Amino acid sequence: MTAVPAPRRVAFPAGLWGMLMVIATEGMLLGAFIATYFYLRFKAPVWPPHGDHAPPIATTLILTACLVATSAPMAIASWSAAAGELAKTRLALVIALIVQCGYLAYEFKDFSDELHKSNIVHDQYTSIYYTLLGADHAHVFFGVLLNLWLLGKLVTGLTRYRVRAVQAIAWYWHFVNVLTIVIVGTLLSAHA
Repeated sequence: MTAVPAPRRVAFPAGLWGMLMVIATEGMLLGAFIATYFYLRFKAPVWPPHGDHAPPIATTLILTACLVATSAPMAIASWSAAAGELAKTRLALVIALIVQCGYLAYEFKDFSDELHKSNIVHDQYTSIYYTLLGADHAHVFFGVLLNLWLLGKLVTGLTRYRVRAVQAIAWYWHFVNVLTIVIVGTLLSAHA
């Protein structure tokens, strides 16, 4: 009688589990911020209050579309890393990073200008507006740092660990893009 080898157990990589936990935690935090926004909105007789302004629609949607478009090169980087294509992985990450940095630079400047026009503690609208916007910008900034770290790691080539890192960071970017869409939709709802 011949021994039949036991099937090889394939576990879900720890790095991907970790990223799922980060995404779930951050999703809950931002969900609480969005719930706060709508709670304040529905309790207020006028939203935004007199003297405050809702964000501009066209500029906001164009910038959001640019950021969301970075999901494509991030997905390509993830697939390329899994296929062992180092040059294609790096190129896709650099393309995504350029767009993400451009978005972030514009948003930091705009956020600073907005803070000079209206204080964050002016009223409940400005408080939750800046909290939501700041949280979104912080997530984009953290994602840019992750991409820079990843590009630094890929200088010496692809390993199984680095392939998983590319996948995990791509997941994070998809989450950030969905988060940005939800936050922008929430903030633009003030126009309704």
